[in-house]
Amino acid sequence: MRILTIALTTLLLHLAPAHAGKTLDQVRQRAQLVCGVSTGVIGFSSADSQGRWNGFDVDLCRAVAAAVLNDATKVKYVPLNAQQRFTALQSGEVDLLSRNTTWTLTRDASLGLHFTAVTYYDGQGFLVPKKLRITSAKQLKNAEICVQSGTTTEKNLGDWFKAQGIKIKPVVFEKFEASIKAFFSGRCQAYTTDASALAFIRSKEAPKPDDYVVLPDLISKEPLGPVVRRGDDEWFAIVKWVIFALIEAEEYGITQANLEQMKASTDPAIQRLLGTAEDSGKLLGLERDWAARAIKAVGNYGEMFQRNVGSASPLKLPRGLNALWSKGGLMYAPPVR
Repeated sequence: MRILTIALTTLLLHLAPAHAGKTLDQVRQRAQLVCGVSTGVIGFSSADSQGRWNGFDVDLCRAVAAAVLNDATKVKYVPLNAQQRFTALQSGEVDLLSRNTTWTLTRDASLGLHFTAVTYYDGQGFLVPKKLRITSAKQLKNAEICVQSGTTTEKNLGDWFKAQGIKIKPVVFEKFEASIKAFFSGRCQAYTTDASALAFIRSKEAPKPDDYVVLPDLISKEPLGPVVRRGDDEWFAIVKWVIFALIEAEEYGITQANLEQMKASTDPAIQRLLGTAEDSGKLLGLERDWAARAIKAVGNYGEMFQRNVGSASPLKLPRGLNALWSKGGLMYAPPVR
């Protein structure tokens, strides 16, 4: 009897609604999510002439706001440079950092932060003028290379060329905009950052895009994703599972357009995701339709990708590693069940 009682108590604890964490309480009290974003990387997070923020990382903020507040517009965007971003999150200035940030051991273990999930698999590359006739990063011996400080990019640059036994001259800038300007003015023979950002820089910032080429070399792994503070497991779980829900939605073929139709599905997995049968929301401290709200706001993961950085965007980046696991990529979410 004692064993049965313990088992039932354990089961009830697992099924109990989640306690609302400190961050969730604060977001609900102010009726607004405060989201840290970049100072301007087209495709990921940038503001238009009217001050409206758009991009892949911005959509992740909107998805969380929709799941938590049932309104994707209730987001305050705080532009942060590479040096500011972690301090802003640690101090509570922002609730969530969604700003093309690489997941590394040092950042994960020593800053009091949690990376929630990988939302974009990237790698560091190089942009060079075509006139230099460079076809490989190994040809950059003694070259001056523009790079932004306070980033994994700066460290990767030194590590990779040291491993190759090649001497280079890093030219370091604190601000992204200054580093780009210096490169296109001829201060450096190459510019280095994540390959996704290089596509934007070449297409949108170059005086003549055809005069520049992105080298095929990738010298690092750059798993990018949103970050939250440690010490609030409830908030960590919410952000993480909103991301997973968007990936699951693509896998099940749930889109912004067919969401209402899919609510009538008899597929148990779809019913769980959309909250039409089981109430997974109570485990996160949210309403039962939390995932449906997020999908309605931004679409599934694939729709977000295509609209912001993929074939429907000016960047036209291939899905590559960011395709679903079932289509040759690495995007894989734990089941919502």
